[in-house]
Amino acid sequence: MAITYDDVKIGDTIPTYTSAPITRTHLVRYAGASGDFNPLHHDESFIKMIGMDNVIAHGMLIMGITGEAITSWIDQRNLRSFNARFLSMTEPADLNDMEHTTGRATITISGKIVKKYEENGEKRIKCDIVAKDALGSRKLAGFFIAALP
Repeated sequence: MAITYDDVKIGDTIPTYTSAPITRTHLVRYAGASGDFNPLHHDESFIKMIGMDNVIAHGMLIMGITGEAITSWIDQRNLRSFNARFLSMTEPADLNDMEHTTGRATITISGKIVKKYEENGEKRIKCDIVAKDALGSRKLAGFFIAALP
């Protein structure tokens, strides 16, 4: 059943969404799909040379997961804008030690409705959103605007 404008009020939270652990395989797939082959995302030798411990996920991959969270709650046809800023790096899970690395590689998205209004003949909501890893590190913050029936 679709969410309607009358179903929600300011202060309501959107359903929390948690991704599967991000692995190096996800980074390879994302690089191939996006064309973003920056060595920060795949090249272990480059990472060591610049003094980092691990490759990092593409920021836009985290934004994509956040978009998936949003559209799992509202129909993508209702999304009017989606704005985000990146806050910190996300390392992939180490498949040899999933028990200890899953926390930093699993992304949880939460959000809260901060505004209800009408614009261009549509009833709209604005929701603030944040993506964090299981350890509480904020990866992305932003908002989306949706028109609801």
